[in-house]
Amino acid sequence: MRDDNGNPDSPVKNSFTRRRFLSGAALATGAAALPGFSKFSVADTPSKESFQQTEPDLILYNGNFWTVDSRNPRAQAVAISGGRFLAVGSNDDVLHLAASRTRKVDLGQKTVLPGFIDAHTHPAEAGRLHLRQVDCDLRSIAAIQAALRERAAKTPPDQWVLGFKYDDTKTSDGRKLTLQDLDAAVPGHPVLVTHRGGHEAFANSPALKLAKIDNTTPNPTGGEFEHDASGHLDGRINERAIEAFDKVIPSTYTRDDYREGVKLIAKMMTKTGITSVGDALGSPETLQAYQDARDSGDLLFRVYCFIYYAWLDRMIAAGVRTGFGDEWVRVGAMKQVADGAISGRTARLSQPYIGHPNDYGTFSATEEELYEYGHKAYAAGWQLGTHANGDVAIERVLNVYERINREIPRKDPRFRIEHCTLINDSIIQRMKALNAIPAPFSTYVYYHGEKMQYYGEERLQHMFALRTFIDAGLRPTQASDYPPGEFPPMMALQSEVTRTDMNGHVWGANQRISVEEAIYVGTMNGAYASYEENLKGSIEPGKLADLVVLGRDPFKEDPSTLVTIPVERTMVGGKWVYES
Repeated sequence: MRDDNGNPDSPVKNSFTRRRFLSGAALATGAAALPGFSKFSVADTPSKESFQQTEPDLILYNGNFWTVDSRNPRAQAVAISGGRFLAVGSNDDVLHLAASRTRKVDLGQKTVLPGFIDAHTHPAEAGRLHLRQVDCDLRSIAAIQAALRERAAKTPPDQWVLGFKYDDTKTSDGRKLTLQDLDAAVPGHPVLVTHRGGHEAFANSPALKLAKIDNTTPNPTGGEFEHDASGHLDGRINERAIEAFDKVIPSTYTRDDYREGVKLIAKMMTKTGITSVGDALGSPETLQAYQDARDSGDLLFRVYCFIYYAWLDRMIAAGVRTGFGDEWVRVGAMKQVADGAISGRTARLSQPYIGHPNDYGTFSATEEELYEYGHKAYAAGWQLGTHANGDVAIERVLNVYERINREIPRKDPRFRIEHCTLINDSIIQRMKALNAIPAPFSTYVYYHGEKMQYYGEERLQHMFALRTFIDAGLRPTQASDYPPGEFPPMMALQSEVTRTDMNGHVWGANQRISVEEAIYVGTMNGAYASYEENLKGSIEPGKLADLVVLGRDPFKEDPSTLVTIPVERTMVGGKWVYES
């Protein structure tokens, strides 16, 4: 690679399977410069001869490219070869590279961005849930009861009826599901309905009986079986108490189901412009599912697959650590969970929830537990990614990271704090010292605005704090956490830019960022969080040809309608994986 003055620079360190491109070279040509198009960039190569033999497979031209490359921010055209960008520049410069076999696509002045990276989501699990479970994202308890009853009528006696994506604040009833609601709907099957936030669930009487839980069952560490005022179980199960049900619900998913789940969710997510995901709760079976989907041609996005701490010993024994894999499927960070959920109002806070003076949320693990697994993983070469929503939980995670960093110094650890929702000045200073990466919820203000009342106006000035993170020099990512949050990147942009919910209420206006910053958060910062900033995240020569074609230009759009911008095409590795 060469800098703007033609001096040698360091090449991309990754070797490429079809060709070796060196990323980011910018060679100024004698062609007349176009307004806003400062350079014509081509992929540098080991020799001039090999470059002359490189012909584009595809040229996209007559587009409005926002490249997220500071050296060459705007372009009209790109040439693609072997699944990577070969050249970026004006129509004339790029079309000049066309060979007889090169396909050319006129984009009709459509806006093109790098493909979006959802750095924290749960695609493999969500795909399986969509395949088999009852989608309880409904607007009344009666509607949920009807959906469960319908599924039970098709389910053999005594087999489980499972639901997901239930959200009490989206229903008209103004309360949560109860044991009585579920018993009335489905008395003859065990039922478990998980909350959209993923940190609480609701069971009926047959389910509690199978899990051997009664009114006297003690709460496990980091979990709770809730009781009503008279001391009887009310059917609500929080955090690690859900593990009692995991032990008795038989897994009926086959290996092919795992693959089909990936296939389904990949179609759903690429349709919105997502080209890479961070699967934040992976397992060996999850990795296998992604590989199987890749082998069958159904893996439409790239995956950075976290591994849950419960599988750590198995992975270490196999010699696997963060970074193992390739540009399609790569092992990510070791994942732990420090506290509860924002959408379920179980995040561990320093001050109580509004209207609940004795409720501070829940820890999911002790500091020593987080340290034990964190130290073991870090010593074995793993990146660490720990879920922490509340300020008290984030401080606990920082205690662990600082301790491990002192004991095992590493040049570029890229400690991640997943969600990192409620922050304060001390947290920011400590994160800066570690150069830690926050992965805050991207769509929560817009989509989950009705939940913000439990946190209050003042606290929202310090939640999902993109403005604060960016101003501090940190690199926050875009992160939907789907199913808990919605994943469309255009919704994320609107939420981050306006800080306004679906009903027009503004929450924490001081944390607004610009459209340009929001795009950077959703592209380059996501790549950085997975050590892949030299592979993707921007449209520049040598990088993976991942992009999205939009129906309208977000830079010219009213911020209040960003969510309505249609995605017309999504490309991954030089191939269209979605076309409207």
